[in-house]
Amino acid sequence: YKIVETRERTVSKLERAGFSVLPSKANFIFAKKSGISGGELYRELKARGILVRYFDKPELKDYVRITIGADEQMQELVAAVCEICV
Repeated sequence: YKIVETRERTVSKLERAGFSVLPSKANFIFAKKSGISGGELYRELKARGILVRYFDKPELKDYVRITIGADEQMQELVAAVCEICV
């Protein structure tokens, strides 16, 4: 149940920051932001020590796959993507 709350809170914050997030009932989400490729966002986050998944496939190349973690981790992720995507 905790994962569901954290996922919903994270999705809400990302959407308010201008991200598109695919619907999910799992412990991960796929998110993208216009103006930055999934690969670029992946590399920027990795450089900051935040690991997400990136799939270089036509249907997923604009997205990063974000595994839902602890609340503190998700807050750090949201702060980082907001900084990167200003």
